[in-house]
Amino acid sequence: MAVAEAENGSDGIDKAQKLRPDLIVIDLVMPVMNGIDASRILKRLMPAVPIVMFTTFADSHLKNAAFAVGVQAVFDKTDAAAPLIGSIQQLLLNELPQPASAA
Repeated sequence: MAVAEAENGSDGIDKAQKLRPDLIVIDLVMPVMNGIDASRILKRLMPAVPIVMFTTFADSHLKNAAFAVGVQAVFDKTDAAAPLIGSIQQLLLNELPQPASAA
């Protein structure tokens, strides 16, 4: 599994297209392109890849905007990490193909 970090929203889109991630964690506030705009483009390019937004600005307006562009979950950076980790694990379990059982 590849892990990468992007400097901004545009860089994130470029890296996601090259690396084809199983899941994307994105922030709202980034230089060049914000997380809502980047998520909108990422969902158009990679509709099956789940996106989780992790931000300090997790108000109801932001959550509605994020969900409208296809983000699956929004978490506030000031909250505990356990809900974020649990959501990522659940999204990966639901989205990734399950291994074939041994015969």
